[in-house]
Amino acid sequence: MPDKWYQNWFNSPYYHILYNQHNNAEAEFFIDNLCLLLNPGKGTRILDIASGRGRHSVYLNKKGFDVTGIDLSRANIEFSKQFENEHLHFYIHDMRQLMNINYFDIALNLFTSFGYFETEKDHVNALRSFRKSLKAGGTLVLDYFNSKKILHQLKKEETKVIEGIAFNITKKVEKGKIIKSIDFEANNHNYHYQEEVQAFSFSDFERLLTLSGFKIVNFFGDYALRPFDEDNSDRLIFICQKADV
Repeated sequence: MPDKWYQNWFNSPYYHILYNQHNNAEAEFFIDNLCLLLNPGKGTRILDIASGRGRHSVYLNKKGFDVTGIDLSRANIEFSKQFENEHLHFYIHDMRQLMNINYFDIALNLFTSFGYFETEKDHVNALRSFRKSLKAGGTLVLDYFNSKKILHQLKKEETKVIEGIAFNITKKVEKGKIIKSIDFEANNHNYHYQEEVQAFSFSDFERLLTLSGFKIVNFFGDYALRPFDEDNSDRLIFICQKADV
């Protein structure tokens, strides 16, 4: 079976070059605000789902929490393992599969690390795995782009030059997905990658989260945790609680 787009793209070093504007300062600002909101105690067990290169996990660990980062990308996990210690671990893992049962206090899914799968069943399976991994009353934080604003302001074509590489990007909407094609030349080689992310709306998430056994406690529109405005907010950030089913 051929690899899915996210397996190829997230294992590429060029993914991190294209998205290097999402820096540590932004990640730490978001985490600081979440900690003020959730007020987790020292030693709180946190699951970082789709942890990438460990940016959020490492910072959370420095704040005194016990953190487990999981990611499907072998390259990301191999990079992250340099930061491991007694209370920080990283594993190659598919978010649709269970990672411990009734173990974590908080689960995080940040920076639009969801919406990649072909079917609703897969997305629900992922959310249910998040739920099962949490202790009773545990918290899920899910951070997604605001689809309504993205669709309204969609740039069909643009070129971004980063570290001397011209990334030619085209976007379209097809069957409820935002499809981004990324073409560029580097080291005398032509590359093509594609992203396909579901354009989930607020109501889509309400339904999926409820179906998966979560209660939405709050929601925000940016990393400063300001109120969500469907027309203007950049992000859609859900704070959910594991519900009794």
